[in-house]
Amino acid sequence: MAILRNVATVVALGCALPATASLRPVSAQAAHATTTEIDAHLRFLSSDLLEGRAPATRGGQLAMDYIASVLESAGVQPGVNGSFFQSVPIDVVTADPSSIHLSASGKATASLRDPDDVVVWAGSATEHSAARAEIVFAGYGVSAPEYRWDDFKGLDVKGKILLVLVNDPPATAEEPTLFDGKAMTYYGRWTYKFEEAERRGAAGMLIIHTTERAGYPWHTVVGSWAKEQRMLPRDPTLPTPLALRGWITDSAATALLSQAGLDLATLRAQAATRDFHPVATGITLDASFTNRVAHLQSANVIGLVPGRDPALRRQCVVFTAHWDHLGIGPPVNGDSIYNGAVDNGSGVADVLAMARVAVVSPRPRRSLLFVFVTAEESGLLGSAYFAEHPTVPIADVVANLNIDGGNVLGRIRDLNVLGEHKSSLGPALAKYVAGLGLRLSPDEHPEQGHFYRSDHFSFAKAGVPAVSIGAGVDFVGRPAGWGKEQDEDYTAHRYHQPSDEYRPDFELSGATQLADLVLGFGTALANAPGTPTWNAAAEFHRPSSPGAAQP
Repeated sequence: MAILRNVATVVALGCALPATASLRPVSAQAAHATTTEIDAHLRFLSSDLLEGRAPATRGGQLAMDYIASVLESAGVQPGVNGSFFQSVPIDVVTADPSSIHLSASGKATASLRDPDDVVVWAGSATEHSAARAEIVFAGYGVSAPEYRWDDFKGLDVKGKILLVLVNDPPATAEEPTLFDGKAMTYYGRWTYKFEEAERRGAAGMLIIHTTERAGYPWHTVVGSWAKEQRMLPRDPTLPTPLALRGWITDSAATALLSQAGLDLATLRAQAATRDFHPVATGITLDASFTNRVAHLQSANVIGLVPGRDPALRRQCVVFTAHWDHLGIGPPVNGDSIYNGAVDNGSGVADVLAMARVAVVSPRPRRSLLFVFVTAEESGLLGSAYFAEHPTVPIADVVANLNIDGGNVLGRIRDLNVLGEHKSSLGPALAKYVAGLGLRLSPDEHPEQGHFYRSDHFSFAKAGVPAVSIGAGVDFVGRPAGWGKEQDEDYTAHRYHQPSDEYRPDFELSGATQLADLVLGFGTALANAPGTPTWNAAAEFHRPSSPGAAQP
């Protein structure tokens, strides 16, 4: 810890720049984030020493201590009753690979291989997971009254194992805005599908994976799920948990159903219509495995820069970045440490630099809260815990600005903003960055549901207007299409892989640009006379607002 404090002091104090009174978009006179500090943070956080920063591990503790040390050295105040740490209880459940048994009988006979054909894990912190039940193909597994859509049609699926398609039901030429058109809604997320299956009393669920519809290849599924799983302790008021959660490859599902005389392509086409009815396959799946269970503690790391206005300082703008990654997992080319340099060591490095700059800059009217959350990769657990147990009243959080993946490729002309059309934050940000010569670009892959895949979503569910801000694809000094190529290459070869490592050739001028503009925008919000609001058509609203709803 002493070593970490010394490193943090050098980084934080050595990079401090003079502040000015300007609260407009950052200028030549304003305090700035520096490439030196971001590089130092990123190099350390993504080193092998931290073993992939899994929550409730030695490497995770090192990451937490480092973040807290940097905040303290920079002069940021503790954000949790005199501490930088908000304890987050986490159950760690690890399926014993040698114990996984999945076999089909009835109209189909097969042994499914984990992780080649399926990846399965427990739905709760239990030492033994078992389900033996008929497989029911339930389309997309969606019940959405507002879209007049029901994949279940009154069928009792209690005790069944549901087989469902990934993503939302597709829009059609007749209904181009069905399920928000090309953009994924929460109904398309795997989290919703498992939640709906539990509400209906199912014994288990397998989601059929395709790279095109999921937005990531099968090896990403394996890297994310064929290992220990982290979850918050189960709320006893929730429905009985699924005994079996998992993914199945499209090829394995196709082969299994074909033995029962069912064609997956035909079923997929039928599931794209409101007339679809669930299909009892006549296939019995027998699944069982043993788990190692540990009840552990991790933490969100929280720092506060108080506002200057006595009447408004109780309100705050929250900046978030998740510090965790996947830890040690299945080896790839002999490397088993999932360092998570871009995802999300780069985002943490940016927000640490922002916190340092905030301390040496003129204080805004409202407070600035810097929240480095745990267990994002396990299902947004740290941010969900913060939203359920906020260190300030959730009604006083006026906005959340999230960074999940900083920019390591150079300066940009555009931003990718998840949630820009859901609240007033989108237009306000577009106007703000126009003064910096930037623009907001449409989400390249709205069908992949990125809005629901990072920590700002936990704030949105709690009613807080929230966006996640990242680099677009138009890079200064690069040809058209280069940014998109880089993004696709990262997703295909490094996302959730051991190869997401620190590189000395990262171009961090884009990281400082992103850090400066996110902090500048947040500061402008903290000074604004009013607060951000949800759009009327958004699925999120403040709980006290008329028509408040949860997704």
